[in-house]
Amino acid sequence: MNDMTLAQAQTTLRAFTCGDSEPEPHPDLSLVRQALLQVTHHSDYQLLGVCADTADRGIAALQSYLRALGYPSEVDLQEMPGSVYIKFNGKVGSSYLDSYTGTYRGVLVSCQSQFAEGVNETYGHLPLNLFNDVQPV
Repeated sequence: MNDMTLAQAQTTLRAFTCGDSEPEPHPDLSLVRQALLQVTHHSDYQLLGVCADTADRGIAALQSYLRALGYPSEVDLQEMPGSVYIKFNGKVGSSYLDSYTGTYRGVLVSCQSQFAEGVNETYGHLPLNLFNDVQPV
């Protein structure tokens, strides 16, 4: 996968946990991408929560994360005005979009594992644009 250990990946991602903004100094997005791919490799599926200023931006972020994590990226979501929250369940492949009045922006990734040695942890809010410049695998 990569040279980053699971422990290093988790440390990298925990810098984003419960923060109002990205960690300082500005993170190296390629390292954050590596870290996320490493921890998701150690889980059975993921739940994603996207908080964005607009439905277009939220849907684009969700689709880029889905492609990067190996899920089908086509989602059927109705657009609405204003800030939105989008939830995606990787176990069943479902998603929904709703209005959002909170101030957080970014993507929460909750890793779900059936076994204790897997990763069962939530990371984020990760950058909406984390996978924007990455080609699908």
